[in-house]
Amino acid sequence: MSPVLSFINRNLSLLAVSVCLMMSCASLIVATAALVGFALATDKALSTLPMAVQYIATMLTSIPAAYLMHKLGRKLTFMLGSLFAITGAGLACFAIIQQHFWLFVLATALVGAFQGFANYIRYAAAETVAIPDRSKAISFVMLGGVAAAVIGPNLAKYSREWVSGAEFAGSYAAAVLLYLMILFVMAFLRLKKDIPEPVSINEDKPLGRPLSVIVMQPRYLVAVLSGMIGYGVMSFIMTATPLAMNQSSFLFDDTSLVIQWHVLAMFAPSFVTGTLIVRFGLSKVMLCGVFFGFACVLINMLGSSLWHYMLALICLGISWNFLFVGSTTMITDTYNEAEKNKAQAVNDFLMFSMVAFASLSAGALQNAFGWQVVNLGVLPLLTIVLIALLSQLRKDKLLAKQNLLQETPLAG
Repeated sequence: MSPVLSFINRNLSLLAVSVCLMMSCASLIVATAALVGFALATDKALSTLPMAVQYIATMLTSIPAAYLMHKLGRKLTFMLGSLFAITGAGLACFAIIQQHFWLFVLATALVGAFQGFANYIRYAAAETVAIPDRSKAISFVMLGGVAAAVIGPNLAKYSREWVSGAEFAGSYAAAVLLYLMILFVMAFLRLKKDIPEPVSINEDKPLGRPLSVIVMQPRYLVAVLSGMIGYGVMSFIMTATPLAMNQSSFLFDDTSLVIQWHVLAMFAPSFVTGTLIVRFGLSKVMLCGVFFGFACVLINMLGSSLWHYMLALICLGISWNFLFVGSTTMITDTYNEAEKNKAQAVNDFLMFSMVAFASLSAGALQNAFGWQVVNLGVLPLLTIVLIALLSQLRKDKLLAKQNLLQETPLAG
């Protein structure tokens, strides 16, 4: 194997396949949930509620999932989580056939619960390799999303009429099959660190610092802030896009194409994100993610043609990738083995709180004020991340300079 790819192992490959299947379903849901909600809801302002509830469920599940991983190990917990997704996708299919909006909302909540478990895949990936290879491992498993960019939207497009008189019911039936495949793949994981946390000799509490000490580290705070806003902005604009395109009289095939390119842009950069982080530094790559976010807003403000939507969503996807991979990598620098579950749980809880709020507000703002207001609304958030990362970059440069001075021998 090439030295560049020497960090790849069995578990990392299986986790990448799982991400591919998971993101295929996620992109299918992104392309369809708002449209299904719009068709089923009496109040059209609630059309994005299913997506919002999905993210709320993800948020609420993140801490219990971390607790179960501490008790049962990652493999068994991942498999348990996949049962939520299988049930949710099947229930969504039934809800669409019955034209029952609130049943569809419940279905997306179950899928969201699965996401709360599956989001720990990136941490599991980082734990399978040496510390210097963590950013590469995280990027590698995210590459599964490249195939998902093609599979998800196209599966939604070609399966939406499988059930006569119930548009998109067939899409969720197809998602059941993909979630079953995730359960099968997870069964073959062999995670070396899939064991309980160490405990101290004199007490039953895990070793490690108090949670308050961990979360108040400046580097932890910058990582959490970047992940929260990066994911929140992406979810906000992405959730509103199918509605905006539908209101502009675009066909679903056009919407599916835009979402496909967006998801591709979310994951294709993972071919190089880890290498870019090693080469140029974490803060610089994350800053590039912020600039791509600004580019997305600029393109959307310039027009509303198919090409504007597509280019803007491509920039949005790249922005998400750099900030998500970067913030995940930064988080792993702030805790030790005994502290990982609680540190990761708080990060994911806060991040998906932001995502849930973004998804819920996207539909209401799009219906009430329109596409331009949706885009202008994210500018203050991107500016906050920009300031935080510039401050972190300055600290990184000062630390690097101090280390260089310490390593340089005195003359004479």
